[in-house]
Amino acid sequence: MSTACLATRNTTGSYRGHLDEGELLAAYCRQGDTQARDELITRYLPLVYGVSRRYCQRGEQLEDLVQVGCIGLIKAIDRFDIDRGVALSTYATPNIIGEIKRYFRDKGWAVKVPRGLLELHMRLEKVTGDLAGSYRRAPSIHELADAAESTPEEVMEAMEAGKSRNSLSLDHSLSRGDDDDERLPLDTIGNIEDGFDTAEKRLLLQPGFARLTKRERNILHQRFFEGLTQSQIAANIGVSQMHVSRLIRRALAKVRAGIELREGKES
Repeated sequence: MSTACLATRNTTGSYRGHLDEGELLAAYCRQGDTQARDELITRYLPLVYGVSRRYCQRGEQLEDLVQVGCIGLIKAIDRFDIDRGVALSTYATPNIIGEIKRYFRDKGWAVKVPRGLLELHMRLEKVTGDLAGSYRRAPSIHELADAAESTPEEVMEAMEAGKSRNSLSLDHSLSRGDDDDERLPLDTIGNIEDGFDTAEKRLLLQPGFARLTKRERNILHQRFFEGLTQSQIAANIGVSQMHVSRLIRRALAKVRAGIELREGKES
């Protein structure tokens, strides 16, 4: 490093901003001075913040976008060719934007979406704005499909997938500004309903019970739904307890056969 560069360092060996951008670039690109690189990153942080603010409306925190943008800035500095005569800001800006867009495409989604739909959704965001400016109205699905070189079905699928970009917390209020009517998403989730389980069991048993006589259904109802003993059932219908036991076994065999027959047809 030149004597002039060395003279600009303080006693701790760090830069105090005395060098201009060209000198810092020369120190890093030609001599590998990492402290010059750190100084360039610090000086271009306002550029990263400025670019990141353009994309805050997409639901991501500014600080998260700044971190992603800094990756683009660092890559731009590491790849910069000082001999091309291009300003670092001119080269760094598209790198920062590209890194942020890549973040939205790959990681900024609440739900995993196929790569093809992601890319189509990104194209649609661009062509929608262009067409709206040209037509002075919102473009139709067919117009979007033509502009994006896709089909209307794929456009609608990509637009639906775009709704997966953001998600709401379960503590997020669903009210419209009326404090008396504040609701949370958890309030809209129903409780466990035992009736659903009972309905499934009834559907399962229905083909078997259809094979029973009225007397057999009455006996099973008393035994399994009313909880009566075989002796109590025998007293109710005027037969012996042994006969009730045989009737129950026979009825259950019919129910099982009806269920197995239906399952065999469905399979």
